[in-house]
Amino acid sequence: MKQPAQASRWRRRCSAKTPAGAVISRRQSPLPASKKLKHAGDFIIVDLRSIALQGLCPRRPIRAGNRKALLFWHERHRFCSNCGKPTTSAQAGWRRDCVACGANHFPRTDPCVIMLAIHGEQCLLGRQTRFPPGMWSALAGFVEPGESLEEAVRRETLEEAGIPAGRVAYFASQPWPFPMSIMIGAFAEAKSDKLKIDEVELEAARWVTKDECRLLLTGKHPARFFAPPPLAIAHHLIKTFVERGAGVFD
Repeated sequence: MKQPAQASRWRRRCSAKTPAGAVISRRQSPLPASKKLKHAGDFIIVDLRSIALQGLCPRRPIRAGNRKALLFWHERHRFCSNCGKPTTSAQAGWRRDCVACGANHFPRTDPCVIMLAIHGEQCLLGRQTRFPPGMWSALAGFVEPGESLEEAVRRETLEEAGIPAGRVAYFASQPWPFPMSIMIGAFAEAKSDKLKIDEVELEAARWVTKDECRLLLTGKHPARFFAPPPLAIAHHLIKTFVERGAGVFD
């Protein structure tokens, strides 16, 4: 039976394969504007996280983060998730509309919990491999579908460090556009101090006293360890623990 011309053209386009065997198309998609700028070599490209952590935009970090999150969303939602057709920007960039099925798409925000587990006069800090050398911070993870914030805090603490948690106390929240999240800060009451680290998620984890936390916050730790800068909500979780200890649950 003769194959339709469209199917034949698709087969020809997909005949080229990468060395690993993945199918690729000969029709190259145009580079997004941001990637064109990077390839041009006319500018020094620095990511917003690095700029913010260096304190180069202290007066407008929220606005800069807002723009970054929106641009990231636009770049990755050029096609409709309902029918696959192109979408166009609408409502001054706060919506994308499908030209085919009429579906409306809105910017998304991914909720994350960041929690400081407390056991007596100690708190739990961890390190990920992507952290700068010497930095220790609170544990964090994404909220899963159908999960409350308290459940997410307990699950992440148990999964990453093997620590079961009881009471959870909300602290504060912070937009974190890396790329498009909101961090929900909390304290978790640890029921045990016996660590079982998930080495995929964490490079290391350890219990830290209030006195050592003070050294981390002020940059005076003898081992040159340090806490995240004041820009990050983790800094304020640790600082509040130093000031109030287990009183954060009162």
